[in-house]
Amino acid sequence: MNLLPDAVPLGEVRRALVIKLRHHGDVLLASPVISVLKRHAPGVAIDALVYADTAQMLSLHPGLDQLHLVGRDWKAAGGFTRLAAEWALYRRLAARRYDLLIHLSESWRGAWLARLLGARWTVAPERKGASRRWRASFTHLVRSPLIGGRHVVESNLDALRRIGLQPAPQERELVLEPGDEARLAVQALIDANGLQDRRFVHIHPTSRWRFKGWNSAGWAEIVRRLQSDGWPVVMTAAPESAETSMTAALQRQLERPVIDFSGRLSLKELAALTARARLFVGVDSAPMHIAAAMRTPAVALFGPSGFDLWGPWGTPREGRHRVVASTRHGCRPCGLDGCGGGKVSDCLETLEPDRVWEAVRAELGAP
Repeated sequence: MNLLPDAVPLGEVRRALVIKLRHHGDVLLASPVISVLKRHAPGVAIDALVYADTAQMLSLHPGLDQLHLVGRDWKAAGGFTRLAAEWALYRRLAARRYDLLIHLSESWRGAWLARLLGARWTVAPERKGASRRWRASFTHLVRSPLIGGRHVVESNLDALRRIGLQPAPQERELVLEPGDEARLAVQALIDANGLQDRRFVHIHPTSRWRFKGWNSAGWAEIVRRLQSDGWPVVMTAAPESAETSMTAALQRQLERPVIDFSGRLSLKELAALTARARLFVGVDSAPMHIAAAMRTPAVALFGPSGFDLWGPWGTPREGRHRVVASTRHGCRPCGLDGCGGGKVSDCLETLEPDRVWEAVRAELGAP
């Protein structure tokens, strides 16, 4: 029995659009919405709308019918170029004739699309202090907890709960499909470097946000201890100069260099590599969420962000991940971009290698 008087009759839904216009990790954390909706309404064709640079987080998702993209560079293009791109996107979306639109963030693009596309049912978060225009754009608004926080995966799934669909615990898993091409490319790298499945540790020490990062000296110490215990270490980083410079600095501190794929892997290849590792070690970042999606145990270092909301996801029957955070900083999680907004987080900079190593050894056990 459904207790919601305004529950959406899924049997009357032919096509649905899920919108998540955020960063890579955010998009991946929305993947259960697609799989849960598909499982409960297998006859529904489900599309998604994301930023183009995050497409690899959802492409090849088995529950997805079409993936529509927004270019982050459209604004900079301006004028006729932007107008043409926006119009082409709108025409593609309008041609799909959606019955259900699920907007998973507070961007106004989702509100305008809810109005313009004419879907019968439209769902979005209930923004604090929302204007009348925002509220009028949607048929269903999703409430946030009045006290405390809620993991982002559950917050996304609340959009389904609001329309009468209750996901079972085992249905709430992240979904990321690397694809055969990425798997073959990673297999070649593994073979070329003499690695064995589940017999190496994958570290991704960087983040696009400097205030979420640990210092290279701490990382170097963890690598040394892993090497002393006989674990091959594979290091990755995004193809950004700030990140590859950091991993290069880390290499220079090591007596024995690690296998370094920094800047060389696509996101799909990163997922395929992580899936083959015994353990992932990194910071609060998209690669951490990728490790969770690939069912690889993770040790995650957290600073200003809250792990209750953003920690590596595992369904209640799993509990495979470990989070390391400062216990000496009562101000965390503060949500700031570094102490005082200075881009450096003291709670991470002063994190002791012994505490990180304790979590790593607890997962790996004896060598």
